[in-house]
Amino acid sequence: MLQLSYKHYEALRAHGEETYPNECCGVLLGKATEGGNDVREIVRAGNTRTDSAHNRYHIAPQELVKIQRQARTLGFDIVGFYHSHPDHPAQWSKTDFAEAHWLGCSYVITSVEQGKAVLTNSFFLKGSSEEDKSFEDESIEIEIAGTSQTGEVVEIQGETA
Repeated sequence: MLQLSYKHYEALRAHGEETYPNECCGVLLGKATEGGNDVREIVRAGNTRTDSAHNRYHIAPQELVKIQRQARTLGFDIVGFYHSHPDHPAQWSKTDFAEAHWLGCSYVITSVEQGKAVLTNSFFLKGSSEEDKSFEDESIEIEIAGTSQTGEVVEIQGETA
């Protein structure tokens, strides 16, 4: 299960709307728990693809190293990545799978149709190596702050909040 605040959920969806018709991308920082990945910060990244930014993304290695250092400074780890699919389903593609290498991380995809974020799904990359890696559907649990002292938790599976 991927756990994140409503603020972060909305921020990654807004990022997809802002970069439309190109794909956005970013990194999820937090901690892996027994229940899944707990996101505490999201970091926008630049999509360095110049050949097909409308249907591919790439985070420059230098930027990823910088983000990883930022995570360590905050006491977090990289627990996932997010990107948008402009005018395409919120489902991983063969390219998404081929380029996913961070085992144990969540990969969040938001479908942005005609500039509007429609559906957000998450996929957990499991396995012990490149040879046996696979994506499994992952539920998203969104914490709604301000509704009570402990916050209300709403589970979203394949639907917008």
